[in-house]
Amino acid sequence: MRKTGIIGYGNMGRAIAERIKEKFPVSIFDKDKKKTQGISIPVSATLEDLARDSETIILAVKPQDFDLMLDEIKAFTQDKLIITIAAGITTRYIKNRLGEKIRVIRAMPNMAAQIGKAVSVMFKEDNATEQDLDEAWQLLNSIGLVLVVGEEKMINAATAVSGSGPAFFCHYIKEKQNAQGKRDEFIKKLSEAAVSIGFDKREADVLSEKTVDGIIAMLKQGNASCEDIIARVSSKGGTTSAGLEVLKAGGSLEEAVKSASRRADELGQYTPR
Repeated sequence: MRKTGIIGYGNMGRAIAERIKEKFPVSIFDKDKKKTQGISIPVSATLEDLARDSETIILAVKPQDFDLMLDEIKAFTQDKLIITIAAGITTRYIKNRLGEKIRVIRAMPNMAAQIGKAVSVMFKEDNATEQDLDEAWQLLNSIGLVLVVGEEKMINAATAVSGSGPAFFCHYIKEKQNAQGKRDEFIKKLSEAAVSIGFDKREADVLSEKTVDGIIAMLKQGNASCEDIIARVSSKGGTTSAGLEVLKAGGSLEEAVKSASRRADELGQYTPR
């Protein structure tokens, strides 16, 4: 396995780093030095150091921080594999900024990465090789299930299902007052919604079941309450908020997922600068 550098030590960057550190050589950089104080993973002094010393670079920063970060690493990325897990940042955008020959894999893991039960949907653009895809799969498999899709637009669709799904499930069981007996019912509805936005039946079933079971596991372990999960997944103007508005107005889960998917498509047109 090639040496991996992770830029960004927030919830997702931390989850990946902690779960691969025993298996693969990994280093971290975060502009907020407080986040990396006292951790057991090597920390690069500068962004340039991390990019120079890594063969695979995982971009785990917020979209609004992308431009400056890409400018700083551009000189050191020409022979590297870039894996991005940032919402709304397309492989085309990254190639426009770093160069046409850049090898990029885009992935969307969900919040259950924190307990190793994530669902990650992954897409490789044309420059990336099968070896690159295999390496990215090994890295993301450390935090849960990985589903590879053939079209990048399905990353946005996944955002609406596995990304927003945890909040939709928590809203659902709060409305029903308890989760007993609701798992299968919700999975069926979520799978049908996933099919309606482009997933095939097999993909939809896997995505829905693993999304729900990951959140149930988090709830059982006491990692978060339903209120916590809804708050952490939702952001003003985001995909989850768009779907929750539909549910709160009495709409169906399918309508909520479609609304979240449309919002993900809109955000996918966004460019940080």
